[in-house]
Amino acid sequence: MSYPLVRDLAAEGIPVRLTCGVLGHSTQAYYAWLAAPVSRRDLEDAYLTNALIDAHGDDPEFGYRFLADEVAGAGHRAGERRIWRLCSQQKLWSTTVRKGRRGAGKTPGPAVHDDHVQRNFTAQRPDQVWVTDITEHPTAEGKLYCCAIKDLFSNRIVGYALDERMTAQLAVTALRTAVARRRPAGVVVVHSDRGSQFRARSFRAVLNAAGLQGSMGRVASAGDNAAMESWHALLQKNVLDRRRWRTRDELHAAVVFWIEHTYNRRRRQRALGKLTPVEYELAFTTQAAIAA
Repeated sequence: MSYPLVRDLAAEGIPVRLTCGVLGHSTQAYYAWLAAPVSRRDLEDAYLTNALIDAHGDDPEFGYRFLADEVAGAGHRAGERRIWRLCSQQKLWSTTVRKGRRGAGKTPGPAVHDDHVQRNFTAQRPDQVWVTDITEHPTAEGKLYCCAIKDLFSNRIVGYALDERMTAQLAVTALRTAVARRRPAGVVVVHSDRGSQFRARSFRAVLNAAGLQGSMGRVASAGDNAAMESWHALLQKNVLDRRRWRTRDELHAAVVFWIEHTYNRRRRQRALGKLTPVEYELAFTTQAAIAA
C-alpha cells in the first residue's frame, strides 16, 4: 500500500532506491507493482467484495457463511476463509447480535418508508392497504418461515410464501404473488415492520415496479402492525401449535390448506358481518356493480 507514495516521491525527484529503503521495500517489488498496479487477485477481490456488499444489502442478517452461499450462487468462486477476510475488511457482519452478549436479538434497521397507516387498520375498498409480516415455527427438520400479506378491507390473505430461510426473497415472493393475484389498479399501501427483508432493495424494487407505496411502523412497536400480529396468533392457534411437525413439507401443506381452504373461504368473521373474506369481497363487488 506504500507503493503509490514511492511513485509520487519519485515524480518529485527522490530516488526510488532511497524511498524503498526507508519504507522497507525492495526496488524489484516496486517496479513489478508499477508495471501492473492492480494484481489479478486484487481485481477478483474487488468484484467479489461488490457482490458481497450487494448480497448483504439485500439480507443484512446473513453472516459470512450465508454470504458465501449467495455469491457462489451468483457465479463467484471463493473459499469461506477468503469470504471471511473480505467481510471483515468491509465490516459486513450479521445484524443478529452475537451469542453471549446481553440483550441478544436483532438490531432494528432504519425505516425506508414513512408510516402511512398510523394504526388505522381499515380500508374502504379492496387493494387499498395491505399489511405483511413474517412468522416462524419449528419442525423436526428445522424452522419453516411464512411471510403473508393481508388485505385490510376483507382481511383476506392475498399473497404468501414459505421457505426454510428467512431471506428477502421470501418477502419478495409473497409480494409478487399478491400482485399477480390481485393485479391492483390503483396505488396500494404495503405496511410492514422494519425487518431487513422489507428494507431490502429487492423488496423495494418490486414495490416500485408494481406502483405500490411502502409503509413502515416504529421500532419495537408491535401495535404498529397489530393487524398482522393478530393473524399470526390465529395461525399459531389453529395450525402451528396443534401438533408436532416432522417435516417442513408437512407443515407447509398444512399452512397452505388452512389459508386457502379454511381461513379465506370458510372462516366467518364478525367484523365482516359473519361473512368469509372471499364472500365479503364478492358482496362488495356485486354491490359496486349494481351501483354502477
